[in-house]
Amino acid sequence: MPADIAVRHNRKARLPMSHLSQFVTALIASATILTIILATDLGHRRLTNMRMLRSVIAVAIIIAIFVRSFPTSGNAPSFQLIGLGVGVICGLVAGALLPAHRGTDGRIYTTGGFGYALVWIVLSSARVLFAYGAEHWFTDDLIRFSIENELSGPDVYANAFVFLSLAMVLTRTAVLVTKRHRIRNAETNATGTEQRAAV
Repeated sequence: MPADIAVRHNRKARLPMSHLSQFVTALIASATILTIILATDLGHRRLTNMRMLRSVIAVAIIIAIFVRSFPTSGNAPSFQLIGLGVGVICGLVAGALLPAHRGTDGRIYTTGGFGYALVWIVLSSARVLFAYGAEHWFTDDLIRFSIENELSGPDVYANAFVFLSLAMVLTRTAVLVTKRHRIRNAETNATGTEQRAAV
């Protein structure tokens, strides 16, 4: 098993230049997701279904383009699930930093500020730095870690980060849907109370 994993790593290192490196892949994917999220959520924005779906669709396209395989040997499935778990936690944090309220026009809005942007920027930068480091700073250490923990190649790490982004976007979307539902329910309850009081 360790020898097989090492061979896979060496094959990855000898891929022709026509294939994107892990660093370039991470840079394109992270920059795309970050740009769409910040363009969608920063500032005072109306909360619509299309707005929430836009980022989900973007991540789905990123997965279709850049996820080349789903490693299932060794501890690869568990490692990729860790990416999903971290994404859920980060999505909850991001959602908490995106308050929603009813505007004077009766529509629901969110306000995305510096804290919200910082969460996405830090995570996107971390992914790009890891991909760069895997190719230039700690390549041998990463290969050794992969062999010792039965992680079958770079795709495991790339997938974990992509799944993290997917889980983060989906969780942030779920948080926004919940906030919108609560605002509507609170207003419905308030209206019902006023009507009963008037009677």
